[in-house]
Amino acid sequence: MTGTILQYVIYLLVLVVLAIPLGAYIKKVMNGEKTFLSRLLIPCEKLVYKVMRVDISEDMNWKKYVISVLVFSGIGLVFLFLLQLLQGVLLGNPQGLSGVKWDLSFNTAVSFVTNTNWQAYSGESTLSYLTQAVGLTVQNFVSAATGIAVLFALIRGFMKVKSKGLGNFWVDMTRIVLHILIPLNLVIAILLVAGGVIQNFEPAQNVSLVEPIAVNDKGEIIENANIDLNSQTVRLNGQIVSGAKIVTEQFVPMGPAASQVAIKQTGTNGGGYMGVNSAHPLENPNAFTNLLEMISILLIPAALCFSFGSMIKNKKQGIAIFSAMGICLVLALGVIAVSEQYATPQLAQGGNVDISMVDQPGGNMEGKEARFGIATSATWAAYTTAASNGSVNSMHDSYTPLGGMITMLLMQLGEVIFGGVGCGLYGMLAFAILTVFIAGLMVGRTPEFLGKKIEPYEMKWAVVVCLATPIAILIGSGIATALPSTVDSINNGGAHGLSEILYAYSSCGGNNGSAFAGFNANTVFLNVSLGLVMLFARFIPIIGTLAIAGNLVTKKKIAVTVGTLSTTNVMFVFLLIFIVLLVGALCFFPALALGPLAELFSMF
Repeated sequence: MTGTILQYVIYLLVLVVLAIPLGAYIKKVMNGEKTFLSRLLIPCEKLVYKVMRVDISEDMNWKKYVISVLVFSGIGLVFLFLLQLLQGVLLGNPQGLSGVKWDLSFNTAVSFVTNTNWQAYSGESTLSYLTQAVGLTVQNFVSAATGIAVLFALIRGFMKVKSKGLGNFWVDMTRIVLHILIPLNLVIAILLVAGGVIQNFEPAQNVSLVEPIAVNDKGEIIENANIDLNSQTVRLNGQIVSGAKIVTEQFVPMGPAASQVAIKQTGTNGGGYMGVNSAHPLENPNAFTNLLEMISILLIPAALCFSFGSMIKNKKQGIAIFSAMGICLVLALGVIAVSEQYATPQLAQGGNVDISMVDQPGGNMEGKEARFGIATSATWAAYTTAASNGSVNSMHDSYTPLGGMITMLLMQLGEVIFGGVGCGLYGMLAFAILTVFIAGLMVGRTPEFLGKKIEPYEMKWAVVVCLATPIAILIGSGIATALPSTVDSINNGGAHGLSEILYAYSSCGGNNGSAFAGFNANTVFLNVSLGLVMLFARFIPIIGTLAIAGNLVTKKKIAVTVGTLSTTNVMFVFLLIFIVLLVGALCFFPALALGPLAELFSMF
């Protein structure tokens, strides 16, 4: 047990140690300061501006910044939609895969443009290499960069005094992609290839099995079968098994996986190259690649907290926000870890399943990789749902009711427990604005945050930002559960079936992309409705955030007095956590009570 706890602690410490210097680097890049890569990358940056005819001196107001974000994202959505429809007649398709149907193309295009990467398909058997590389991987970069750009527009709103401009969207995007995402992911991709992740353009291969296996007419493996290759018969207990087939080869997917895996993690995208994501041995082959991918999930979101503190010249403020996020993450990780380690009464009943930790991982190992065990699986589950990443190395559908509920709740809180790159922090800053407003009401003072007065305009938009995710999730899942056709898409009835539906809409509303595997979401209604949820939950908060920034940037700074509420002390950190949890509890407790909580209590 001590070793397991130490493992959790090491994961968190490695994250913090790497996030601090990365945060300092990001701050320099976004301020236009020189870095160790400037000599190499600034000429490339200038070339991009020249080709795109970008006026780098332009300082956009918030409305123009919003329009730039929406136009850029819209062009990406249309391009990716058409690329999927036409992939059957395009190059880069050695498997000869046909075009993707329109509703799935729409869902996938929306998913990757919104940094959600929800996948209602299996990547290796649905999308060509061209679609994966030119479509999905490119969107992994630019959708992540969009979130970071919006965050820094908000930061400038706090920094500038009596101004109008929030920066230049095109300059921000260019710097983020060239100076931050490409160098970081180049290093990570090389390390992944060194660790055994595939990176090639070869067609998929069929390889011979070391030993043949037999499957029945349902495709299930027949254990202890006697296989006669000469007569092509399968016998079990001396009797010929009717309809059985002998399998001597295995389909092994190939392709440029490492380059997509790197950005899927650091950009909090999460969409796997393979259908089973990072549980696949060619996408995540060993403990080294697992650690690298897992730390990458939270690396930029954590680093941005320190960048924020440096940008506003108040490092304590960045540490306070990081602490609030970190405390919530540790609490969530603790609940998941304990729930999975102690499993359920049904597993322990009658000693049918040995859940002890003697010479084995113990606990609830259903749906988890034996090579990773419970500690790494639970940590990954907490990281990926806290970060709106969505990549998985275990199946969340097989978690205990309480463990699965926490992964769901992390998404439902509005992806603010670190959240996506950029969007997690600007979402948490909206909650901070809400917190100082409530605190101001309690003491009878005009609320202030970072030297700017928080007035009704900011409050209205902050509420929109904080409630956009709950609104999208609850309305979307409510409509879905009312339709009889949705029932046909779930593998389980009762409370767990409701949890599968709620998790899907929570994942799309939280821009996460992970799923309870028992839910078949690839229908016309679900593809379209989930796509609309993703669009609403991504772009409404972006518009609200930039509206707040546009109003803050016009204000003057207010001097700090003895009556000013401190937003860097322990009291504010816990008040911020309380407001985040309160909003989540008020919005989702009824739904959670009917889903995972009902399933939990039915076990006793």
